[in-house]
Amino acid sequence: MTAVAADRADERPADFTFLVLAALFLSSLVTCNLIANKFLTVDLGFKEFTLSAGALPYPVTFLVTDLLSELYGRRRANRVVWSGFAASIFALFALWLGNQFPAVPDSPVGDETYAAAFGNTWRVIAASMTAYLVAQFVDVRVFHFWKALTNGRHMWLRNNASTIFSQLLDSVLVVLVLFYGIWSVDKMAEVIFDLWLFKALVALADTPFFYAGTWLLQRLRTTPL
Repeated sequence: MTAVAADRADERPADFTFLVLAALFLSSLVTCNLIANKFLTVDLGFKEFTLSAGALPYPVTFLVTDLLSELYGRRRANRVVWSGFAASIFALFALWLGNQFPAVPDSPVGDETYAAAFGNTWRVIAASMTAYLVAQFVDVRVFHFWKALTNGRHMWLRNNASTIFSQLLDSVLVVLVLFYGIWSVDKMAEVIFDLWLFKALVALADTPFFYAGTWLLQRLRTTPL
């Protein structure tokens, strides 16, 4: 058997789908931290939300941890959460390192632009990681609590109950760590509510994707590559 044939024989669909989910989780998380400095408004018709740009891809991380919990169990989902923490620390180091060297005169991104975009990233990542670790581990634990309580039935319940509760914790923690002493209590409360409500609505909207993703990934895990 050739080396290529041996490699193909050793490939397992379950491992491949796990790597795809982990990659989606890590890329979403790192992107959230990089763009979190920008605050924007999102108008959904019935309400205009004030959000960090990082809130747009962040719900993907909770959908992925729910899929990982459903398909692979709590232990492997928690491993991906810790991997996300390590990836964010590395991203912070890379951004710091890029700021230690002056830009050349004709650089498309100068030192001032770089500092404006990423100078506060350490604080954003510190806030994000505090909220992230608490919320993601709570999400995994609550997901499995509801799964055990319902004997594996009602996927929509464990998906939404775990995500909506953990997103509330995440929203409170990230705003408090990032803006306590800078914003008024009323301003923080307003942003916390907007962040949580937006992410809760996204969590409800992604329920069909959770069902579809679970069905598709279960098939991929049992189908030879």
